[in-house]
Amino acid sequence: MYSKTDATQGLRSCFSLTTKTGAVSCTLCAHGCRLQDGQRGRCGVRERRGGELISLVYGRVVAENVDPIEKKPIFHVLPGSLSYSIATAGCNFSCLHCQNASISQVSAQSDLRRSGVARNPEEIVGGAIAAGCRSISYTYVEPTIFFEFAYDCCLEACQRGLYNIFVSNGYMSAGLARRLSPDLTAINIDLKSFNNDFYRKVCGASLQPVIDNIRLFKNSGVWLEVTTLLIPGMNDSDQELRQIAAFLVSVDRNIPWHVTGFYPAHKLVHVGPTPAESLLRAQQIGQDQGLNYVYAGNSPLAGGENSHCPSCGALVLSRRGFQVQHNSLKAGCCPECCTEIPGVWE
Repeated sequence: MYSKTDATQGLRSCFSLTTKTGAVSCTLCAHGCRLQDGQRGRCGVRERRGGELISLVYGRVVAENVDPIEKKPIFHVLPGSLSYSIATAGCNFSCLHCQNASISQVSAQSDLRRSGVARNPEEIVGGAIAAGCRSISYTYVEPTIFFEFAYDCCLEACQRGLYNIFVSNGYMSAGLARRLSPDLTAINIDLKSFNNDFYRKVCGASLQPVIDNIRLFKNSGVWLEVTTLLIPGMNDSDQELRQIAAFLVSVDRNIPWHVTGFYPAHKLVHVGPTPAESLLRAQQIGQDQGLNYVYAGNSPLAGGENSHCPSCGALVLSRRGFQVQHNSLKAGCCPECCTEIPGVWE
């Protein structure tokens, strides 16, 4: 287990491995950073000190908001409910299009011991309950990088009757995923592309660990949704969209797939926003490949975020933006033909 040191020293992590040669490797995510003494990992928030790996952001909350659960986006868990959303600084990706770059991209010189506001898990869960939230979302940056704090919050949330949601790039190690799964209600994983060159050049990562973790979380029983942000001319070809949809069908055709619109940000301000027509095209491709639930989001498209029964076509949930306008589900089933609509509806 990890253990806390004093407030200025951070927190020791259990996600490290010391080799026979004395090298220290971080086992938190698929990067597997091998660190020299005093060096930080690619996330910028984990540092080797002697033979130990230290988290520099335990409880240092830089974002803390009450959001509709649909904003995550999570559409098949407690629709219309509120989720208490938190983040620390840092990320293990370096996406050129990151909309939260001001908090996700951390330099090696950043003094993270004074970043954000100090919070403990009891305060986070208490704040969620006071705000009328049904869940806590670990989001805005990659929550893997503040796993120790997120995990403690997850345990406290479970004890007090709240659900836990990760909004993730899916790049955590298999060991972390297995440890997290029993206390996680749902996860939305960004499948940013089906091209390893895109992952390497645009995100500073690789595709395979994300694919592996989509399968792992689905098989673990955690409710899984997947998001693909369509960047014009970079990951929105018909061929690539068909590949993504076919892969998701091979895992489970009931996985909700969110195809969402890009807006110029960070280092891609020269790229225009995603046309609405591209989102509708991607939605149709997903449906043609056999996915039961494909949502065109982040754009004012009438009906693009609605849920229909895959058996009879009846409208079971209507949404606009982040608001549920009508919910006709009956005990998680279609009111017309009684087909079960997969999700967490209680």
